[in-house]
Amino acid sequence: MAGQVEFKVNGKTVRIAADETTPLLNALRNNLGLMGTRFGCGLEQCGTCMVLVDGKPVKSCTRELGTVAGKAVTTVEGLGTRERPHPLQQAFIDEQAGQCGYCLSGILISAKALLDSNPSPSRSEIAQALDDNLCRCGSHNRIMRAVEKAATRLREGKAR
Repeated sequence: MAGQVEFKVNGKTVRIAADETTPLLNALRNNLGLMGTRFGCGLEQCGTCMVLVDGKPVKSCTRELGTVAGKAVTTVEGLGTRERPHPLQQAFIDEQAGQCGYCLSGILISAKALLDSNPSPSRSEIAQALDDNLCRCGSHNRIMRAVEKAATRLREGKAR
């Protein structure tokens, strides 16, 4: 049964006419055209579909649209722009932390949640925060370096 679900996405209020049981991922991609959040497994096992809901990382492939009514959702598009990338995005570029890039939107979102709650994470804490994000390219060491670099830049107040 279709209804109206209102919530914020990347700081803007949106209203979507859809069944409340529609996966959030589908609404983001199909209704709002936000293609950065990816479909990976559809079973909450790969992290490719990660978004922030009220600042907490959640897997959007199975999260029902109705559960985000009145909440704030942040996708990878909400982190930064090409002209002003978020320090995490810039660090990933600097470290060449992705190969195919399919998993990176979920990894960036998970890393943002970590750095928002812990501005000085240890390597072990970074690994733990990214544990639900699968990358088949083998870029793990560069990803870890990029998150460490972004944490340092954020603590020092440097955009680049």
